[in-house]
Amino acid sequence: MVAVKLSREEKEQQEAEEIREEIYGIAEKSPKAPKWTNDKGKVPGSPGMPCTIWSDFHYGEVVKKDQVAGCNEYNVRIAARRIQLLAENTINIAFDHMGKGKITYPGIVVMLGGDMVSGNIHEELLQTNDRHVVEQTLELVEYLIAAIEMLKGRFGRIFLPCVVGNHGRSTLKVRYKDRVHSSFDWNIYCHLQRHFKRDQNIQFLIPNESDAYFEIYGHRFLLTHGDSMGVRGGDGIIGAVGPIMRGALKVGRSEAQIGRDFDTIVMGHWHQYLSLPGVIVNNSLKGYDEYARLSLRAPYSRPSQALWFVHPQQGITAHWQVYLEPLRKSQQTTRTLTWRE
Repeated sequence: MVAVKLSREEKEQQEAEEIREEIYGIAEKSPKAPKWTNDKGKVPGSPGMPCTIWSDFHYGEVVKKDQVAGCNEYNVRIAARRIQLLAENTINIAFDHMGKGKITYPGIVVMLGGDMVSGNIHEELLQTNDRHVVEQTLELVEYLIAAIEMLKGRFGRIFLPCVVGNHGRSTLKVRYKDRVHSSFDWNIYCHLQRHFKRDQNIQFLIPNESDAYFEIYGHRFLLTHGDSMGVRGGDGIIGAVGPIMRGALKVGRSEAQIGRDFDTIVMGHWHQYLSLPGVIVNNSLKGYDEYARLSLRAPYSRPSQALWFVHPQQGITAHWQVYLEPLRKSQQTTRTLTWRE
């Protein structure tokens, strides 16, 4: 017998699959999309399949309102409230704002798009986070379990494609080899899949790569975090739209060459909501922060997550933002200085 020497990457891949099977107690490889996500004959009178992306929670990060002109505030307590509101408001939009009468859905697709925790990738995060990254992971899992169970209570079935982001990495520098298994995001997803492993109505797609490819009623989606699109920078006038569209075209060409053409690419990372031709960009749960205000001088954006519906015949139809805070303005007031005579 000839001994085969595994490369470091192959060893890490093998170890990751063993972890899934032996430690988490789940299948070593994640299954494909469930059949009900493409069963066009089971949705008479329905608006279609509700689809949402949950990303950029940055759980554990702290945003102080006096450093963002009073427009936002964020910590683990606020994050917990927003996660609950996210589930509640998603249900409210789907059942109370998508038509009159009794509405039924075949289920719901919840895409987990990465950057779920703040992580420790920057020195300032190490100093200002209110939780260690391990604590961030364990606490967030519990909040996500509660939110998923709330959705299941109304939609019945849930399909969760999952990809990792850049903030959850366990290395200081961005890693491309074995990126998935060195991420705390992947750890969160495996915890969730283990918790729901006996529930046939809750199914996960956790690929061993940074992108997840799946179809909803024949509409082909590519889910990615958004930081690995082969583009950088932005424009002072159109902001992130330029690099996002260039990146979407680059990803589309490269995926088409290997037979993974897609109709819509879904991503987070950019912390703003955009609905563009063939592109859906998610906002963040964290909301407006010091980096957006001082480094990017980006416009204020309310914390929200994207929600849309895929119809069996019409494709993507309604687009919504699930808002998690009321619209705010600066709480600072202009004071007039008067001189004493």
